[in-house]
Amino acid sequence: MKTQIMGILNVTPDSFSDGGKYNDIDRAMIQCDKMVKEGATIIDVGGESTRPGFIKVEAADEIDRVIPVVEKIKSNFDVAVSLDTYKGEVAKAGIEAGIDIVNDIWGLQYDDIMSKVVAGADVKYCMMHNLKEPNENWTMDDFMNSFKSDLDRAYKANISKDKIIYDPGIGFAKSQEQNLMIMANLARLNDLGLPILLGASRKSVINYVCDLPVDQRLEGTLATTACAVMARCDYVRVHDVAENYRFIQMFEGIMERK
Repeated sequence: MKTQIMGILNVTPDSFSDGGKYNDIDRAMIQCDKMVKEGATIIDVGGESTRPGFIKVEAADEIDRVIPVVEKIKSNFDVAVSLDTYKGEVAKAGIEAGIDIVNDIWGLQYDDIMSKVVAGADVKYCMMHNLKEPNENWTMDDFMNSFKSDLDRAYKANISKDKIIYDPGIGFAKSQEQNLMIMANLARLNDLGLPILLGASRKSVINYVCDLPVDQRLEGTLATTACAVMARCDYVRVHDVAENYRFIQMFEGIMERK
């Protein structure tokens, strides 16, 4: 498949969708095994929820949550591991434990350590678009300019272009109409010349359109995955790996016959 799957493994007690399900190492390994068998090529390990109103976790506590899980995955599975953190100290510990990707929801805007850690390591860097002050009047052109500013920040921090994966940040500092606008125009992100990741799985934008609770958003997620495949995004970050894998497999099979 051209669009690869990043499977979400939250080892937190309070994630918006699956908080507490996998926050012990045995259950985390069972879920990892399931996602790998279902088609995930990357497992994204997260130790702090970033849902609206989340409780911030100190770096030391986050490290205690995620590093044993990362080490266990790396020793038991032939799969890439991404660490979902915006803290440079946690990213450094993850790199020492063998992660392949740092997944930063703040795109180098949280601390100065992150840029130095990533620039000095042989890992990929997933840079997500986020804003400290959202602007509901922004158009797609405004977002494109902001995306390019993110990349300029990364290049100035000596993070090379070949390391970067870009995530437009659905659900972060954007109105629901802006979330929809960005997904409708995902193909424009190809102008950035980088691998693109879409992370919209089970997010509130699906509730905005379909008026559905978190546990009933699979079909809405598959619609966002369709947008990603049509725009030739390289990755989708999802909770339901099997369903998204089968969907992409069929969708790409059709698209290749055009």
